Order: sequence, then structure tokens, then C-alpha cells
Amino acid sequence: MAKIKKEELEQVVAVKNKLDSVVAEIGVLETQKHALLHKVAEVNEKLAEEKKNLEESYGKISIDLETGEYKEIKEEE
Repeated sequence: MAKIKKEELEQVVAVKNKLDSVVAEIGVLETQKHALLHKVAEVNEKLAEEKKNLEESYGKISIDLETGEYKEIKEEE
């Protein structure tokens, strides 16, 4: 059976190994992304809880997060 040159084979194998490494790295990043998306969901739940607590105390308001000042949100009828 015919073979390619040793140097050519080594070059192809090196490129294939690099590709495998990059694909594995993508897998790691996807796993990290998944974990971070769960954290985002947890933080969003906590934010919704804080908003609910503030609404119970102050009614519907819009808060300036820089100053802490708030304005009432008037519901349209």
C-alpha cells in the first residue's frame, strides 16, 4: 500500500491534534456557559424577590440605582 511522506503525515496529525484540542476546549467553555446561565437565573430570581419586597413597602416604583431616589409608577386606567 502506498504511503504519504513521514513529514506530511506528521503535519496532518499535528493539525488534527490541534483541532481535537480546540474542540475539547469548546466543550469546556460550553460547560462553563451552562453553569453561568444557571447563576444568571438564580440572580434574576433574587432580583425579582427584592423588587417584590420593595413593591410591598413602597408600591410600584422606579428606582434610580445611583441615588436611591424613586418615583411612583402610576397605572393607566
